[in-house]
Amino acid sequence: MCDVQVTQAYRFALDPTPAQRRALVSHAGAARFAWNWALAACTTRHQAEGTWWSATDLHRLWNQTKKADPTLGWWAQNSKCVYQEAFRDLDRALRDFVRSRNGQRKGRRLGFPRFKKWGRCRDSFRFSTGVMRCAGRTVTLPRLGTIGTHESTRKLARRLEGGPARVLSATVSRTGHRWHVSFTVRIDREVPERHARPGSAVGVDLGVSTLLTAVDNSGSVIEIAGPKALRAGLRALARLSRAHARTQPGSANRAKAAGRLARHHARITHVRADALHKATTMLAAQYETVVVEDLNVAGMLANRRLARAIADAGFGRARQMLAYKTGWNAGSLVVADRWFPSSKKCSGCGRPKPNLSLSERTYRCGGCGLVTGRDVNAARNLLNLAVSGAESQNACGGDVRPGLAGRPPAKQEPGTAYAGQTGTATAQAAATLMANSHIRSLCR
Repeated sequence: MCDVQVTQAYRFALDPTPAQRRALVSHAGAARFAWNWALAACTTRHQAEGTWWSATDLHRLWNQTKKADPTLGWWAQNSKCVYQEAFRDLDRALRDFVRSRNGQRKGRRLGFPRFKKWGRCRDSFRFSTGVMRCAGRTVTLPRLGTIGTHESTRKLARRLEGGPARVLSATVSRTGHRWHVSFTVRIDREVPERHARPGSAVGVDLGVSTLLTAVDNSGSVIEIAGPKALRAGLRALARLSRAHARTQPGSANRAKAAGRLARHHARITHVRADALHKATTMLAAQYETVVVEDLNVAGMLANRRLARAIADAGFGRARQMLAYKTGWNAGSLVVADRWFPSSKKCSGCGRPKPNLSLSERTYRCGGCGLVTGRDVNAARNLLNLAVSGAESQNACGGDVRPGLAGRPPAKQEPGTAYAGQTGTATAQAAATLMANSHIRSLCR
């Protein structure tokens, strides 16, 4: 074992008193007001001078305005961090907007920041300074004091008392009917020098009929059925939506109906996240090398016949969980190229089958006569990819599949350090271990 510093979040559900709930709402409203005030100031300056205020300039301008404007006398009721963090969030959003417009930021194209409206935006605010601690079933936050929680905070409290953890910030947000606090912590995490099962590998194929289908290097087939939380809750969701639509806008009954609807949405989200956490934790703990596909989830959601099922499966969330959980277990995540024909290639003889429709759930090879499940065949192809060493982690850049002549290749895995690497199988196998080299170097 060795200690490696990582940034990790601990999230707890709050159980505030009525007075504390009003204070939480007040802080969320102050953060929303600070964002709108700063955005209006930046827009005015940009129209006049072609530039906008930075976070430091906004904070300085706010200190001058809040003392001169008598209508802002309520600002002292909330923590000063709420306003500072709102200015920093806006400054980050403006910089990301400029970088996205200039082509310097990867991912989807971002629009200009918008004003936040009460009831139509997420209630959240953040603390970066002050007393932030937890003990037992309580948390202590600046200006809010000690607030009860629905679960024990002992796991984080032990790390804070022992010294290996340090709280960087605390973000309070409301999801549906419940307030949560998320502590961003810099912690020394114990990471093993080697995986518990060195040499083990598994190919994972995500699907809609089953949550995932995996094949490991021993030949075992693992099928995990998904909960299909949205599909199971559609009937209740429709009933609650109709009840909400039939209430009078602004009435107390409408607020109650909105709360019931929000609680149902939150339950669907939690059921899906629970299934994904259990499945990804099992894979990362039992296998050193996990192979997944680089799925174009946004493009798959454009299919109106499969969009609901794909969104209910949570493909993107599963990929994110595997990325950090394999590192915590001294393993590695291998991401196959987006254009790798995992489903349309025979795992026995390697013969391609380009005319494979989505309705064919059984793969039949015309060359070797292999008959197996479509998802099992795809998972076995992904496993063979890891065994051959033909791919490396995140090696799915533009050089893997060149684009049209005269156009730069598009990277399919934005934000990765090793995207676009090509070479021989030996070189690629060595590149697979680069993602965790910094951890193993610290262990020596």
